[in-house]
Amino acid sequence: MNVDWTQPWFAPWRASGQTVAAAVQAGVPLHEALNAAGPQWVRFVPQQALPAATAYEQFVFEQGQCPVRPGLHDFFNGLCWLQFPRAKRALNRLQAQEIARAGVGPRRGPVRDAITVFDENGALLSAPPALWEALEQRQWRRLFVELRPLWSQARLVVFGHALLEQLVVPRKPLTAHVWRAQCAMDSQASTDAWLAERVGAEALAAKPFTPLPVLGVPGWWPGNENFSFYDDSLVFRPARRTEPRTTTVPTDPAAP
Repeated sequence: MNVDWTQPWFAPWRASGQTVAAAVQAGVPLHEALNAAGPQWVRFVPQQALPAATAYEQFVFEQGQCPVRPGLHDFFNGLCWLQFPRAKRALNRLQAQEIARAGVGPRRGPVRDAITVFDENGALLSAPPALWEALEQRQWRRLFVELRPLWSQARLVVFGHALLEQLVVPRKPLTAHVWRAQCAMDSQASTDAWLAERVGAEALAAKPFTPLPVLGVPGWWPGNENFSFYDDSLVFRPARRTEPRTTTVPTDPAAP
């Protein structure tokens, strides 16, 4: 597994990631390497253990077993289970509850959609209020240039395993769906506990996420030291304009 563990986004994952990756490179199957990495809230099993007619999320919840395939995608998903066991279990429980309520169909529904977005592409950010205000308003130059010194007080942790996989080969457009962490994030355990307590159907259905192009974060990519990096409007997109509405003209509910 060709992962550059010196990159800043891999810092929270480095210790367990290097251990598991070294075992896999030595010929150990991924599920065995993950099981050997420490105490588990689930047991990792080969993908073949998942019955053909059973939903993956339901199988994990009912059996306490997480099927994994060889490759970086499930490698990082396994690391997420090691690092954030309470939050991952809470997300899985909610997925299973939604499947039990509505079944598995062509549409996941708002709750399962939000879980998938965060589980695959999410991140947690603890930051001063001024940074959050600029981020929510997509004031990119203010966020990354004018308020740049404040980033020394911020902490960003990528949670989504698909985003971690993509960051193995970093590209400027890679964007996280960020959840505001209203905790110090001074330890993995405390962050895990904070997130697990807040994972719920109502909170997730509201989609409390804000897009953040992660390579724009100061200290995360050498190119952003030149402030013209942020002039790329295809990556650092402005906020949508809200058109004024009147009481005399019907509005399209699908319009922004």
